[in-house]
Amino acid sequence: MSRKVGLIVALAIGFLAALLFAEAQQPAKVPRIGFLTTGASALPRETFRQGLRDLGYVEGQHVTIERRSAAGKPERLPELAAEVVRLKVDVIVALDPPAASAAQKATGTIPIVMRSTDDPVRAGLVASLARPGGNITGSSWLNTGLSPKRLELLKEALPKISRVAVLWEPSVGATHLRATEAAARLLGVELQTLEARGPDDFQRAFATAKNGRADGLIVLASPILTAKALGLTIPPSVLIRADEVIQ
Repeated sequence: MSRKVGLIVALAIGFLAALLFAEAQQPAKVPRIGFLTTGASALPRETFRQGLRDLGYVEGQHVTIERRSAAGKPERLPELAAEVVRLKVDVIVALDPPAASAAQKATGTIPIVMRSTDDPVRAGLVASLARPGGNITGSSWLNTGLSPKRLELLKEALPKISRVAVLWEPSVGATHLRATEAAARLLGVELQTLEARGPDDFQRAFATAKNGRADGLIVLASPILTAKALGLTIPPSVLIRADEVIQ
């Protein structure tokens, strides 16, 4: 079980343990977990389920999981989040930032555990990393220092460059892109941003960079984009379970 999944499972179980302790004097109750995700893949759900099992919580015996997937259609998330809330689950696990946002808008009382996200503060999910407040907890991979450093190193190696293409993935790279844009202004470099949401976008992005006469290219942190830059193909199962990203 990966560290990210392990953290999500541990947090969810922590909330459930508190609930069970508070209701120890009442008739036995099987806790219910709401599992909300934007994607259609079943792998994250099965990984979470296995994580619970590894810790001794068997679905259908010790816990009930209410799974809701938007099947790649974020506009469905508000409806699905409201449905999970109506089911009166004890905790909601949100696998991605859009799911966490939808869950947050649907309830201010049910605990929400979110998977690692780019910048939960800027996304409006928490008040601050030190004091998140509200009913959301989880982890963040916020580390913007490396992103502008890539541009600085490129400028140092090629002092005459004036236009640099930036390949980025919106689901994980918004904060890194803003940090890179700030560095570009200080270095006097014009950025050409190339958005890529998946493998089908790469050829178009590279063609755009070539037509725009970019002097260089940097790739912001993303397992998919990094793999493409290295000429590798990473199976979806590895992306879900990966603990580290080659940068």
